[in-house]
Amino acid sequence: MTKLSRSDALDEVLSSTYKYHFKGVTMSAATLRPTTVKIDAETKERVKRLADARNRSSHWMILEAIRQYVGREEKRELMRQDAHHAWSNYQENGLHVTHEEADAWMAKLEAGQDAEPPICHV
Repeated sequence: MTKLSRSDALDEVLSSTYKYHFKGVTMSAATLRPTTVKIDAETKERVKRLADARNRSSHWMILEAIRQYVGREEKRELMRQDAHHAWSNYQENGLHVTHEEADAWMAKLEAGQDAEPPICHV
């Protein structure tokens, strides 16, 4: 018989008895890994008040906040990378559309027209 570490033994016990439901996804305790986050007393109390008002646990509120933040920052990072890529392309070939061209195209879209985007030029 293989001897399990204390942490692995606890995970095994918990995973067979505890399921965590988050946004329609069921995770066992073995899926979730504990970590420590140090927060000041005021923030901790704010989280607790909000959790109580939402009929949720503080743990759920903190996990949700982290997931939303990470998702938002991942999108921001992709947008930053896209902008950097577009800038690099522009520096290489000079292709662009003017503000007026882009604005006129977007005005057509806002008016409900099915308009093709302007063609890039030098």
